[in-house]
Amino acid sequence: MTVPSEKLSLAAGFEPADRARWRELALAVLQKSRRATDETPAEAVDDLLSTVTYDGIRISPLYTAGGSPEPGAPGFPPFVRGNRLRDTTAEGGERPGGWDVRQRHADPDVTATKAAIAADLENGVTSLWLVLGDAGLPVAALPEVLTDVYLDLAPISIDAGPRTREAAEAFFGLAASAPDGGAVGSNLGADPIGLSARTGVPADLTVLTDLARRTSGTGIRAGLVDATVYHETGGSDAQELGLSIATGVAYLRALTDAGLPVGAALDELEFRYAATADQFLTIAKFRAARRLWARVAEVSGAPDSPQHQHAVTSSAMMTGRDPWVNLLRTTLACFGAGIGGADAVTVAPFDAVLGLPDAFSRRIARNTQSLLLEESSLGRVLDPAGGSWYVESLTDELAHAAWEVFTGVERAGGIAAALASGQVERDLATVWEQRKANLAHRRDPLTGVSEFPNLTEKLPIRTPSPAPRSGGLPRVRYAQDFEALRDAADAAPQRPAVFLATLGPLAAYTARATFAANLFQAGGIETIPAGPDLGPAELAGAFRASGATVAVLCSTDKIYATDGETAAAALQDAGATRIWLAGRNGTLPNVENYVFSGCDAVGVLTTTLDDLGVAR
Repeated sequence: MTVPSEKLSLAAGFEPADRARWRELALAVLQKSRRATDETPAEAVDDLLSTVTYDGIRISPLYTAGGSPEPGAPGFPPFVRGNRLRDTTAEGGERPGGWDVRQRHADPDVTATKAAIAADLENGVTSLWLVLGDAGLPVAALPEVLTDVYLDLAPISIDAGPRTREAAEAFFGLAASAPDGGAVGSNLGADPIGLSARTGVPADLTVLTDLARRTSGTGIRAGLVDATVYHETGGSDAQELGLSIATGVAYLRALTDAGLPVGAALDELEFRYAATADQFLTIAKFRAARRLWARVAEVSGAPDSPQHQHAVTSSAMMTGRDPWVNLLRTTLACFGAGIGGADAVTVAPFDAVLGLPDAFSRRIARNTQSLLLEESSLGRVLDPAGGSWYVESLTDELAHAAWEVFTGVERAGGIAAALASGQVERDLATVWEQRKANLAHRRDPLTGVSEFPNLTEKLPIRTPSPAPRSGGLPRVRYAQDFEALRDAADAAPQRPAVFLATLGPLAAYTARATFAANLFQAGGIETIPAGPDLGPAELAGAFRASGATVAVLCSTDKIYATDGETAAAALQDAGATRIWLAGRNGTLPNVENYVFSGCDAVGVLTTTLDDLGVAR
């Protein structure tokens, strides 16, 4: 329909909406859920429903027009809405767009890797990410691994760390024998500052400048800014972005000092960022990254040079427990990166934490992208999030927060100096401690790990992966503390257990018993329920019969008031070494230990495993 209908009114039957009316309705819901009282003013709704990111960005419950800068048009500076216009066919018709589907390979078994590469390229993968050296394939095996790969059709991204020069020489030999235009889009992966951050070895920028002199104008990129090292240290999105821009600026200075024109120097760099299961922050991250780099390009005199982006699903968010949930995490991350406009996307196989992926997990990883591209048609629309007041506002605020990080690093003398002085590590550690506390208190829940664990799961067996490069910034995973407790519990001669001392009828204790079971099972601790309607003497008898030494009282506050003290005393007389109460702190004067929503779950589980004599 090109002419507005005179008969159809989309808002017919609805009263005009305004923010004041929305606040009134939201406040009524908050009052029913007891998050607000009758005295709470309507103006407080925004604060009650708002959250704050690790960068201090306030996520509001409602966004309206205005407040964000004009993002520009797709394909034009500042490239917030994407780097390219939609491609067209030779006949002038539209061709579906999308992104480069890039699969990572690090299996040192050359035969196995060749077979895996062939399967990938035959089934939707469009480029390859090869890890070479001690962390992956032998560098000398590169020609053999790529024997059957057409470099003009499948670009290669090399990740060789300290052996980048050697790997580049091997690749130059292969590219020389490729058809005209072959190897365009490939990347030699020279990232001396990123390598320094990972290993602690001083950065040698001549690796980048020497290779860039040879690749300039060939369509092969020499340089990489791998910002995932900062994400994998537990850093925030703005820190990841700001440190990447600081690294990019350091490389830009080195390349131009080596004689490359600014435009050519900018084109030598690709940026690698982590995509997480927070889809909106991921969308905003990739849009903000392009805006930040566009500003650098503008002041450098080459405003038409966009940032080339490679998105990798976060390794920090991946879990070793209930690894199948990783399928959902990586799907959300891939969605966010695709909507955010990443040029290339790598989806980690769901079993990546357990070791080298098998054929099935690699297939699911690439099919995740195929589904989003082919079935969901994400690549057919330019910047689908553009115009969303929330996304535009989040992009703007994230860009400003990242610019603060970048300028702070520049004031410290640049990224190399900030790494050497320990400033970067200290700043990242501050955010990690905040994140670690939120994970421990389950304010940042991990499905299958800190929430809804499965004690009977049978994990897939995988060949161990080569040890990653280390020696520099620490590498963390969000699930690591809970999974360490699970590992300790699993290694015990007998499954540790606690007794759920349920008081009253089933309907009275089910909610808190379920909560307590979920919490303790997150540490690999079995929970033994007492059953309904037991008196103190029966409860004590059931506790003795269970063989447990730790009990958890579960019921309503009303029943605690009448029977709680008697039940606690009976459990102590029956030999309970510690009694926890599922409820608010201070509910019973003779009980010192409480579990409740927002409690330090890692602390509770650590204490309980110690009480049960489980070695950690």
